[in-house]
Amino acid sequence: MQRKEFIKRLGFGSLMVPLVAACGKDGDPAPATDTTTDETSSSGTCTVSPSETAGPFPTKTPADLVMVDIRSDRTGIEMTVTITIRNANTSCAALADAIVDIWHCDKDGYYSEYGGSGMQSVNYQSVHFLRGRQSTNSDGVVAFKTVFPGWYSGRAPHIHAHIYDSTGKSLLVTQIAFPTDICNTVYTTATNFYTKGTQDTSNASDNVFSDSIANEMSTVTGSVADGFALTHTIVVSES
Repeated sequence: MQRKEFIKRLGFGSLMVPLVAACGKDGDPAPATDTTTDETSSSGTCTVSPSETAGPFPTKTPADLVMVDIRSDRTGIEMTVTITIRNANTSCAALADAIVDIWHCDKDGYYSEYGGSGMQSVNYQSVHFLRGRQSTNSDGVVAFKTVFPGWYSGRAPHIHAHIYDSTGKSLLVTQIAFPTDICNTVYTTATNFYTKGTQDTSNASDNVFSDSIANEMSTVTGSVADGFALTHTIVVSES
């Protein structure tokens, strides 16, 4: 598949993201190669990514959500998420056939599969937006099409990720942080979607990221007009 055709199929216009070679259950493509430089492997060190909580809104039935386009009916600035999985036990070589689940809140800070309680007043128990699963290709890469997440009080913007080996054994639960300047731009510019202003919790004061920002920070490129592309490398320990 040609690069331009991939971009057209994702619907991002001129937003440049990696070439794809595999399809999810919904027929959308997933990138085959992560062309970004991975500091973890190129520096000669290989450190397992931080382990973080999956709660309080983990995906209940992730095996039912094998898809690339996880937006469902959610609106917001479009974003591709490209994640590379590497194995610390093989000198940070790419880990093929790993299972990657991601989930995050919508533009208003709400999660699907939960609600109607003190934790989240709006009830979204019967829907599954912004949750998806993919298996890594030979380059250790998965990709999703989603929207830029909003935020909720007490947390910096983030994406959850749960990594399994090819047999379904859990390897790591972690989270992905966002650059503050990108978040500020989105939340103050795309006010037709994001109506709460900038987040009330910084990465430095977030109870998850405060001790591990460098290892959980993503790279985000693009613009409000054209959409964003997030790339991130997660290192697991798989024997």
